[in-house]
Amino acid sequence: MPERTSPPLPYEGIRVVEFTHMVMGPTCGMLLGDLGAEVIKVEPIDGDATRRLLGSGAGFFPTFNRNKKSIALDLKKPEGVQAALRLIATADIVSENFKPGTMKKLGLDYESLKKLHPKLIYVSHKGFLPGPYDHRTALDEVVQMMGGLAYMTGRIGDPLRAGTSVNDIMGGMFGAIGAMAALRQREQTGEGCEVQSALFENNIFLVAQHMMQFAATGKAADPMPSRISAWAVYDVFTVKDGEQIFLAAVSDKQWTIFCKAFGLEDMLADPRLKTNNDRVLARDWMMPMLRSHLAGHSAAELAAVFEKNELPFAPITKPQDLFDDPHLNETGGLAPVRMNDGSESKVPLMPFTLAGERPGIRLQPPLLSEHGDALLREVGYGDDEIAALKAQGALAGD
Repeated sequence: MPERTSPPLPYEGIRVVEFTHMVMGPTCGMLLGDLGAEVIKVEPIDGDATRRLLGSGAGFFPTFNRNKKSIALDLKKPEGVQAALRLIATADIVSENFKPGTMKKLGLDYESLKKLHPKLIYVSHKGFLPGPYDHRTALDEVVQMMGGLAYMTGRIGDPLRAGTSVNDIMGGMFGAIGAMAALRQREQTGEGCEVQSALFENNIFLVAQHMMQFAATGKAADPMPSRISAWAVYDVFTVKDGEQIFLAAVSDKQWTIFCKAFGLEDMLADPRLKTNNDRVLARDWMMPMLRSHLAGHSAAELAAVFEKNELPFAPITKPQDLFDDPHLNETGGLAPVRMNDGSESKVPLMPFTLAGERPGIRLQPPLLSEHGDALLREVGYGDDEIAALKAQGALAGD
């Protein structure tokens, strides 16, 4: 019998040329690349700065730049811009996340390019959609502060950014979704269009549930650490040897199971705790009793009881512990990836399957201008011309 082969990825045959850096723009290209698109990353001569970042940025490049090819061009030189235009002429999608006006100065903005390529889809990732704020410089933390997310995450009087680049990552994802929609629209109309995605608007989408809580109840949402939970048991418990574990019982049925599992029949019989809403109102005196009752158990013991009884629970896990998570490893959620220094680690893949498979890594995060010569040959440059670009400093390479 012939060997079974995987179906083609949905965006095979689509070419993306991206002028992106940091997280937001690269996320868009990574998603399209994971789904089969050929993604060409146009970098500065010295490379995307995330190749060199330290601290919290040290993992940016290998996380967001798999399934891409790299060419490094000096766009301050006309020869570099001309090479970029030759690549764009072969593209379905151009993606960028530079400051407003940068691409226009280079003649690589949508208005300039659509005159040459009316079928082109152009994705811009910005801090704000066009309007009163669009002149401001935005960062993920900036929009979290001004968009209500930091207020909701921290304690009252202590706004706190979320523990990951939520707006950068989701803003890139929405840019990719917009590109997908534009591709479908192009099938219908024969024309391309501009797609815009923005950090601030993405943040507002994230806090919409809290805005709508106010619209529905007239009461402002409290920050998450001080909120009145919709569920009675929905907390982190500190237990034996100072370990912590998150435990929840979010329905009357789960409450019954929980009480029987831990010998709390007296609480189960208490009429003041009959329904979830009753228990929410009783949290001030109920929760100290539950905490005291469970304090002598280890986190592992509690986890075993909760898992056996199909109750919600979670260990308090640090990011570095996830490399050894048995579920992620057994389900193929982590894949080998080349790090900036050439070493190998594992990186999380997209959190969905297609036909039962996770979209994987076809191309490792590229070395700087690893594909530059080959890409230019594809668009008609000869070896002498490529050598001349390198001599002029317009193209990186030996």
